[in-house]
Amino acid sequence: MTGIRRAAVAAVLALALSLPIAAAAGPASAAPLPAATAAPAATAAEAAAAQLDLPRPTGRQPVGRSTLHLVDRDRPDPWVPSAGARQLMVSVYYPARPGTGGPATPYLTAEEARLLLDLQVPGGNVPSEAATGLHPWARTDARPAPGRFPLVVLSPGFTLPRATLTGLAEDLAARGYVVAAVDHTYETSGTTFPDGRTLTCAVCQDLTEAKIAAVPPSRAQDISFVLDQLTGPRAAWPHAHMIDRDRIGLAGHSIGGNSAATAMAADRRIRAGVNMDGKFFDPFPADGLGGRPFLLLGTQADHNSSGWDTSWNEAWTRMDGWKRWLTVTGSNHGTFTDGPLIAARAGLPDPGATLAPLRASKLTRAYVGAFFDLHLKGVPQRLLDGPSAGYPEVVFQQA
Repeated sequence: MTGIRRAAVAAVLALALSLPIAAAAGPASAAPLPAATAAPAATAAEAAAAQLDLPRPTGRQPVGRSTLHLVDRDRPDPWVPSAGARQLMVSVYYPARPGTGGPATPYLTAEEARLLLDLQVPGGNVPSEAATGLHPWARTDARPAPGRFPLVVLSPGFTLPRATLTGLAEDLAARGYVVAAVDHTYETSGTTFPDGRTLTCAVCQDLTEAKIAAVPPSRAQDISFVLDQLTGPRAAWPHAHMIDRDRIGLAGHSIGGNSAATAMAADRRIRAGVNMDGKFFDPFPADGLGGRPFLLLGTQADHNSSGWDTSWNEAWTRMDGWKRWLTVTGSNHGTFTDGPLIAARAGLPDPGATLAPLRASKLTRAYVGAFFDLHLKGVPQRLLDGPSAGYPEVVFQQA
């Protein structure tokens, strides 16, 4: 493998460790950390951090959640062909009737949490409660609210489970969206299926440049299949009547953000897309997206002519519809996920990110929500017109 290829693979591996826990561990993370270092006796600051939890959704609607196991019998698994048909786990969040549904589904299974944290801090002995202790707001299988709502699909970062976008998913649902968060099987640290199996990251084995480039097109197929299952004549979700098939959006983090553009190019049903801090390993379509809107929301210094990733510059020139390029002062790659909350609960905040976890969550929800409110609901959003005194961290790079 050439030096260029090694650099590409190293870059995606660096971004795969998206939660700030990994950055906090630093170069010593390859060696086992003593238990006392990974999980020290609680100080006042750590006790306060342990109280960090998913913020209450900002919208007016209560939120329900359904979990779907989808099987694409027309497509073999792209990463493990011997596994047979492609199978996906999807969490569907939706506006619900008050006082209905069962207790919230746990944030992650114990095995999913262990695998996620072991990948982020190898040998660090970070207690799984740092992730499993987060408390979602959505009520399990709650009765749906009346009406029809836009659909937003969420695609997580490479190696990250769909749960790491729970805060954003719940907030969008409370604002009046149906939200489908997708686990891309064999690309996550661990995905648990209804039969109890937890499948790990097959793509991570012998990772090559060719595998990296193949991820966004594969995810585009996953996303189109999910849309078929949610909006087709034989919908897999019993409340599919809630979905307005003419108002569909897609947002992704890291390589999930790259996949948003790839999926939009392949599927005209998707009307608007968001890339949250994802390098375009699969280049932005040369002929644009047919005038459809796209939002770039990322870190302050990485995605520019002097940063390590110049793919956003090329993508910007190819965008042929409404577009914004926003960067967030004090952010890092995991800012746009629940990662900062998990890291703070583990007592391992990232010194490279000065944005507080709850502030990061508020900001991400505000701008992603405003984007979809504008382009899927047609509601004007002053927040997207220029800098805001309420969010001084957000810089309009190319607006």
